[in-house]
Amino acid sequence: MASQIFVNLPVADLEASIAFFTRLGFTFNPEFTDDTATCMIIGDNIFTMLLTRERFAEFTPLPVSDAHAVTEVLVALALESREAVDAMVREALAAGGSTYNDPQDHGFMYGHGFQDLDGHIWELVHMTGAPGSTA
Repeated sequence: MASQIFVNLPVADLEASIAFFTRLGFTFNPEFTDDTATCMIIGDNIFTMLLTRERFAEFTPLPVSDAHAVTEVLVALALESREAVDAMVREALAAGGSTYNDPQDHGFMYGHGFQDLDGHIWELVHMTGAPGSTA
């Protein structure tokens, strides 16, 4: 069983991406940060490596996708409340991101999401009764 997850995403402008996600409340591990990459801390054992497109290309034999044109991944994060979901979407929009749908309320689960500066889709959900959630 895996003990950590590292989601790797290509970005066009590393500094702009760091500023965007910092505004959303994320922090970064300076030990894994240089001019080509940074390690964004999402949770205790959950990380996203933001890599310049050139650096990202070194890890794959296939072309690097443009998330503005095709969807290569959906990153879903469970948050502690509906309010936290809405707050992060509002902050993402204020920081230059966009949204791709309306909020979805399924009773047991509430969700909304945003696209970051590079078009990556971040789905945010709050599930009633989920571990660590507030009803």
